[in-house]
Amino acid sequence: MKPATILVFDSGVGGLTVFREIKAALPGAHYIYVADDAGFPYGDQPEAALIQRILKVMGVAIAAHKPDLVVIACNTASTLALTQLRATFSVPFVGTVPAIKPACAQSQSKRIAVLGTQSTVSREYTHALIREFASGCDVGLVGSSHLAAYAEAELGGNPAAADAIKAEIAPCFIDADGRRTDTVVLACTHYPLLTARFRAVAPWPVEWLDPAPAIARRVVDLTGARSSNEPPTPPQMVFTSGRVPPPHLAAILATFGF
Repeated sequence: MKPATILVFDSGVGGLTVFREIKAALPGAHYIYVADDAGFPYGDQPEAALIQRILKVMGVAIAAHKPDLVVIACNTASTLALTQLRATFSVPFVGTVPAIKPACAQSQSKRIAVLGTQSTVSREYTHALIREFASGCDVGLVGSSHLAAYAEAELGGNPAAADAIKAEIAPCFIDADGRRTDTVVLACTHYPLLTARFRAVAPWPVEWLDPAPAIARRVVDLTGARSSNEPPTPPQMVFTSGRVPPPHLAAILATFGF
């Protein structure tokens, strides 16, 4: 049996946090990672134009690589275009949406924050998740205009200043009515790249909830842990800009197996 071909898509390198978990769960699959760096960042783009861009980029990628399954490792793209992608293409899609349900279930203080891009936290999809799953839990929505770019810069060898990171996450931390935020949902796949930076500047310890392990489990459920006699092939990295990664980024990508 041939190994599954899994295409992982993000606006940049943030989806590597998802790719890493999927590859650990299914080491024998063949992976193509598509980074739409030519369209980065997604957070501030008009919705209609962004939907069309995502559909176009995905159409090209599916035609070129013929995946068995596509993982949209991007909260913005998932909350905006997942319905249209599933309606347009026959390949199965796994999306990435804010982990509000598990966050509320595990929170002891019943005060959580959802840290995402401005577009993700303002989208109706996110508000619908809160209405459905956050009963009895106070949910603070925190939109960041800079953290995704900080994560890209971090991998590129240009880390943001600690004070800049601290300013972006500060609204997540609420201490009121005898209850403090105890869980922060990382609602952008770029953000787990900065988790160590977050912990270093947070005013108190919280659980930083990364959706990647749950996404990996879903991929395994859909593809099955199919075995193959073929040796695993190296993953492919595709940048829509056509750029060649600079040496520092290339070295980081090598740690992910590229």
